[in-house]
Amino acid sequence: MLPAQLSIRLRQSSRPLVSAILSRQQLDPRRTGFAIRRYASEKESSNPPNAPKGFDNFFGKDKGKNWQKKAAGGANNANKGSGNSNGPSKPPPIPDPKTNLTTMVPALFGTWLVWRMIAPQENAREMTWQDFRNAFLDKGLVERLEVINRNRVRVHLRPEAQSIQGVSPYVTYYFSIGSIDAFERKLDEAQSELDIPPSERIPVAYKDEVSVASLVLNVAPTLLMIGFLVYMTRRAGSAGGGSQGIFGIGKSKAKMFNQESEVSIKFKDVAGADEAKEEIMEFVKFLKNPVQYERLGAKIPKGAILSGPPGTGKTLLAKATAGEAGVPFFSVSGSEFVEMFVGVGPSRVRDLFATAKKHAPCIIFVDEIDAIGKARGKSGQFGGNDERESTLNQLLVEMDGFDSNEHVVVLAGTNRPDVLDPALMRPGRFDRHIAIDRPDIKGRAQIFLVHLRPIKTKAVLQTLSNKLAALTPGFSGADIHNVCNEAALIAARHQKDEVTDEDFESAIERVIAGLEKKSRVLSPEEKKIVAYHEAGHAIAGWYLEYADPLLKVSIIPRGVAALGYAQYLPKDQYLYSIKQLMDRMCMTLGGRVSEHLFFDTITTGAQDDLAKVTRQAYGQVATYGMNEKVGPISYQDPNSEERLIDAEVRKLVNEAFDRTFKLLTEKKDDIEKVAQLLLTKEVITREDMENLLGKRPFKERTVYDEYVRPSQTITPPPFEEGPIPPRDTP
Repeated sequence: MLPAQLSIRLRQSSRPLVSAILSRQQLDPRRTGFAIRRYASEKESSNPPNAPKGFDNFFGKDKGKNWQKKAAGGANNANKGSGNSNGPSKPPPIPDPKTNLTTMVPALFGTWLVWRMIAPQENAREMTWQDFRNAFLDKGLVERLEVINRNRVRVHLRPEAQSIQGVSPYVTYYFSIGSIDAFERKLDEAQSELDIPPSERIPVAYKDEVSVASLVLNVAPTLLMIGFLVYMTRRAGSAGGGSQGIFGIGKSKAKMFNQESEVSIKFKDVAGADEAKEEIMEFVKFLKNPVQYERLGAKIPKGAILSGPPGTGKTLLAKATAGEAGVPFFSVSGSEFVEMFVGVGPSRVRDLFATAKKHAPCIIFVDEIDAIGKARGKSGQFGGNDERESTLNQLLVEMDGFDSNEHVVVLAGTNRPDVLDPALMRPGRFDRHIAIDRPDIKGRAQIFLVHLRPIKTKAVLQTLSNKLAALTPGFSGADIHNVCNEAALIAARHQKDEVTDEDFESAIERVIAGLEKKSRVLSPEEKKIVAYHEAGHAIAGWYLEYADPLLKVSIIPRGVAALGYAQYLPKDQYLYSIKQLMDRMCMTLGGRVSEHLFFDTITTGAQDDLAKVTRQAYGQVATYGMNEKVGPISYQDPNSEERLIDAEVRKLVNEAFDRTFKLLTEKKDDIEKVAQLLLTKEVITREDMENLLGKRPFKERTVYDEYVRPSQTITPPPFEEGPIPPRDTP
């Protein structure tokens, strides 16, 4: 115990002083007062000016003020002497004792509780039955016994037992037993041997006590299971229910965009889809002025399906519809309706339509609706109980449930309209089916104009867009954006100040054929085979009237497996005759035939060519009805006439091979010239072919010649130019 003077001053001092003095426990108690006075003088001279309030009580109010003045004066003098204009340095923040106490007390209590549960009792000592009898029972020191939980006996001694050496009054003795019957029998026998009369025999009590540690161990599995369920519930709630947790898992995950901030895209920002814009404009006009239609008894279609290949601008067109109409726009993916919990999909559909009705007029856009709209009864294994089918059924009910006067329009996008359920496509639900195909050459030029605006180039954008549109047949809007971006990356990689035509051409090759594989080094023999293979393609196409005009031939490896490639300029053509298809097949077989003519064996390099020819032949025989023996029949299942179709396909391919073999045998010298030039330059163009072979023996006018002319201009779309749309699909 500390002296009274020390305890009084400790109560008056602050917490830092207490900890400092307690750390000096090695001092003699007689010198404790000296230690306090010395410590106070040290703190007075070394502490910063802003002293805690606890020191006022220790030193007195006057001394505290004097101490603060002296400290402030010393700091000012030091600043003057050092020339520091920033003023005295601020002391570090002093933690609040109340905050520390609030956090430390629960932590200490929890630590003590855990220790009490797992630590053995220090005042308990276990002994055997023999020790119990020899030390206590035979000497008559036992006052009573308690049987705890039927397996342990606690010994209570008489007060006079404390006088015996080795017996502590603070220790509880106990011993274990096998059974109560055996314990009682042994106790009776021992007391009978000691001639203890029945009236004076030791009383025995029976108790059941519960240990905290054993209780925790018993309920631990249950607590772990409850904790696991709570964790999974919160996780499922955060994944599906958002801020509302598990109770919000059935809420719709649709994102709402308003016209003031997010939906700023207009129809003028969408290029290459003029027909689709005209067809969807009716939704915009109705949402803007519904009275004009309703006064004549007209009803707006409830929904429209936007279908087309990937990257053609279905999502962008839906956003532009919302931007033009100036109404809220709810965007959701079809896969977000389906979850692992049963009934979540239909609940989200109901919540989506209920929210849309509150914000009417508005537009709902369901992207990739084929995730929930596939035809029922084909893929589900559980019939009507399948979650996807239940979601689809709820969607059908909701689209039937709201009237056209509620001014809610549902748009949906998919690139697989053939797999959708017929009930979803019928009039009254998705009334309009708007097809958005890949743009033609004029549409590509318009899209290039949009994506060329942020590109730094000195070329005239109108002329450059015309040229690039002619060089990219079959490209979608996403492909065009990729070409412009790749061109800028290539120019930046070569540290150019602007993007040139060569960069755009390299970008087109990169998108079509893949990245150049400079690390793939061909042996001289392999390089020679590739050169003659590509020369066979070039010569066959050069002397076939209906083959696509050649643009470039290369023997530089590209992509995953392409060792060489030939680039052509096909027209935007939708109908092909038998002669045109035959010339295309012969041009495709030119590489294999060239290997036959110049080498003793053939290689695996023509695998892709043979696959293309086989598909074309099966299309003519089994699909387009262009075979005399099979007749004008289009087989939906070619396996029904497998033998006949296979025989005619083989006959057609052999005919094309013989025709190509005859042509290239006559032009063998030309193949040699082109192959040697390829081995020298690795890449040859149309101009190189004309210098070697002269003009093609046919009167032709390519798309490039027709479209890319200095006087040729593109008629802009019937919408004024606006800001650059986001970098997604146009």
